Amino acid sequence: MKKVISLSLVLIALMAFSLKKSGYEVGDKARDFSLKNVDGEMVSMDSYEDVKGFMIIFTCNSCPYSVAYEDRIIELHEKYANKGVPVIAINPNDAEKSPKDSFAKMIERAKDKSFPFPYVYDETQEITKTYGATNTPHVYVLDADRTVKYIGAIDNNTKSAEDADKKYVEDAVDAILMGTEVPEKKTKAIGCTIKWAS
Repeated sequence: MKKVISLSLVLIALMAFSLKKSGYEVGDKARDFSLKNVDGEMVSMDSYEDVKGFMIIFTCNSCPYSVAYEDRIIELHEKYANKGVPVIAINPNDAEKSPKDSFAKMIERAKDKSFPFPYVYDETQEITKTYGATNTPHVYVLDADRTVKYIGAIDNNTKSAEDADKKYVEDAVDAILMGTEVPEKKTKAIGCTIKWAS
């Protein structure tokens, strides 16, 4: 009888563990990565010096939401990179499922848009799974210690930057730079679902 009860408790614990949402939550420490940039170089957070944080943005070429946010992502990098908080854009999509998101197409897109930030490819999708990204775009704002301070959308208007009255990522980065609490720590990332490998 004791063995049956012990086995039942183990199974319950395993089920509870398996139901736990994968990916980071606010307050978790994010792991580094080494991913290939469109210039052929490998990019990691360790390759940056004197940073105060990062805007890690899972995005791609093919999603209309990602395309709509491209100029805003460029503006975020241009506004904050000099202050020590750069953008690193990560394409999470499987190229077989989404040919428009192949590495060759990434190179074309980065050139066409003159991306001032690294645009790297998570070919194995390991980093995407580790972070818990589900959509493109999906943002993780980290502080200097790589603690996750914000997860979610860039702002509250997918169609127009001018019509966005809540700028979640800007507010989070400003709070990190000022050493204050991030006002809104998590929002829903609105965009296309990530195209996972079979």
